[in-house]
Amino acid sequence: MSSDEILKAVFPLLEGADLAACTAVCKQWRNIARDDYFWKCLCAKKWPSTCKNPSPPFTYHKLFKTFYKRENHRTLLPPRISLSDLEFYIDFWADGNLLFSQVVPGPALRKGNWTPPAGVIPVMKFHLEGPEYKLTLPVEPQFAVPYTQTISVSVLVARKDTKKVACIIHEAMFDYIDRSTCRALAFNYLVFSPAYPFVSGIRAWIALLFMDGGKDDDINVFGLEIDFCDAANSEEEVLWLLDMLDWK
Repeated sequence: MSSDEILKAVFPLLEGADLAACTAVCKQWRNIARDDYFWKCLCAKKWPSTCKNPSPPFTYHKLFKTFYKRENHRTLLPPRISLSDLEFYIDFWADGNLLFSQVVPGPALRKGNWTPPAGVIPVMKFHLEGPEYKLTLPVEPQFAVPYTQTISVSVLVARKDTKKVACIIHEAMFDYIDRSTCRALAFNYLVFSPAYPFVSGIRAWIALLFMDGGKDDDINVFGLEIDFCDAANSEEEVLWLLDMLDWK
């Protein structure tokens, strides 16, 4: 039996990664391993229907190479905006009374820009130093809110390049206060431009970060954070998400 015959008998038994590796051994192996019949055998295991067309509009080698492994993460192109192009308008209310109101330049929210005050519980410190990407801001001066009061928040963002504004959060209520991690949480679903009709269901979360005072009657706020963990976990991904908002 010739070497070509041996290879043609063995190659149909290989998995895709092994067959692909064979194309790099030598010219003889490459020429035989590129025979579309072997790739058709592999495709028949994953997508049997593709083998029912006697004249498919593709090669089985290309089909398998392209789709055999689902690509979970693609490299993003550089975002079209930067944090320096943005300005955030953040307002907190407690039972209808203005509690906090500030215009925040985008770079001031960049993760790692500030150090939490002394006395933060270890769980909070671990959360702030974790790998998840969050926009964070120290609250100065710090303030206390009675636990029984209803707190709401609105966040707008403006673009300096186009002079347009979009809404991130509109009068969302802090319905959940997690005293074990010292965070009060609220969210809204983002509203995207009509240019992205199939993008929906992505939330903007905002949290009040507070000190563990050991009391049940108030929370002492020292910072806030905004994240888009449904869809974005890096500065570049957040900027792409914000660029897709319904800017007016």
